[in-house]
Amino acid sequence: MPSTSSRRLPRGRHALAPEEVARIQRERLCRAMAEVMSEKGYAATAVEDVLKHAGVSRQTFYRIFSSKQDCFLASFETACAVSLERMPAPGDGDPIERCEAALVHHLRTVAAELPFARLFLIEAFAAGPEAIRRRADREAAMTAALAGLLGVRDDGGRFTCRMVVSAICAMVAPPVARKDLDALHAVGPAMTAHVRRLWDAGAFGAGTGPR
Repeated sequence: MPSTSSRRLPRGRHALAPEEVARIQRERLCRAMAEVMSEKGYAATAVEDVLKHAGVSRQTFYRIFSSKQDCFLASFETACAVSLERMPAPGDGDPIERCEAALVHHLRTVAAELPFARLFLIEAFAAGPEAIRRRADREAAMTAALAGLLGVRDDGGRFTCRMVVSAICAMVAPPVARKDLDALHAVGPAMTAHVRRLWDAGAFGAGTGPR
């Protein structure tokens, strides 16, 4: 996640360009939205809660966002921004090892950014149809990334990838809600072992399975 999101603007006159000021304020508000919701949930979070947490004025908030949901959707995009970053690239080598490396990276990202992870995994369902649509789009992108890592090319294999991604999201959500990092990291080895069993059974389609 952007490290500048919690950066405070200097008091008094400063040399930051207006665009940089707006960017910092936007990031602070997005992080505040995620952090407040991680404690109160979407429905119980008010704009005033976000303002207090971010240390930003109401005027500034409404200059950047049109509503609480607008801020939520921006926070959601921030949560998604790193989900496919630094992922192993498709290529040579054992596909299950690439899958394992991707899953380890994903779980580390989730553990480092629990409020944003909760926003994606849980609170999106409370934020309305647009948030749910964007969540589905992100799961589709994760499915495509997994298919690329495994070299999957047929519809049956892509459906298996979709099942794996859905299972990961479902299994990660409860530890995120409880802030249980041990349970969160335990998902990785069990899921990797299951993906290998699916691979050995040829469940990812033509060209997969034992070699």
